[in-house]
Amino acid sequence: MTQPLSAQEVATFLQENPGFMAEHADVFSALEVPHPHQARAISLGERQILTLRDRLRDFEFRFAQLVRNAALNETTTTKLIDWCARMLAEHSTLRLPGEITLGLAEHFNLQEVGLRVWGLDLPAEGVGEPVSDDIKAFADSLAAPYCGTDTQFAAVAWLAARPASLAIVALRNGPKEPAFGLLVLGSDDPDRFAPEMGTAFLETVARLAGAALRRLMPAD
Repeated sequence: MTQPLSAQEVATFLQENPGFMAEHADVFSALEVPHPHQARAISLGERQILTLRDRLRDFEFRFAQLVRNAALNETTTTKLIDWCARMLAEHSTLRLPGEITLGLAEHFNLQEVGLRVWGLDLPAEGVGEPVSDDIKAFADSLAAPYCGTDTQFAAVAWLAARPASLAIVALRNGPKEPAFGLLVLGSDDPDRFAPEMGTAFLETVARLAGAALRRLMPAD
């Protein structure tokens, strides 16, 4: 051969000939490679140990993240169960909407929670106060919860104070059913409801609140 092998060709040869390393173990044991963090050479074995240590640290970091996420999910699940138990324990249909909003605020540390519903057996005041056709159309258009810092929505007026971030979820009897309510969650933390956040939890809240409010549906 007159042309020197490229690094890729050497790597390909070693991958295709795993027995080469066993047959020439003395060569590999004497090889020296640059230290990844210092200006000196080390043996190939030392370099492999350093690589394994780096991988171990990465695995430990990922494992710690999994543990933190698991603990957070367990805490969230417990709060969700407590909120559901609170709704189930309320026998008065007139007080049920208040238990939904107060429960969310207390269990999930929310500064503001607003709720309006229509077409239910409720007095035309407070939660049952009539809403505009624009708000109903907006609720119907929400295929997924809104999260962000835009506080110009008409439903924000249901809150006592303007939040730094908010989530808006529509309440339905089913995934493709028209909305019969709108839930607004407000926080003083501008990062609490970020546009890029996942909405699985909010969708669960909407399903549970919607199911609880079915008790207020007019009899056919």
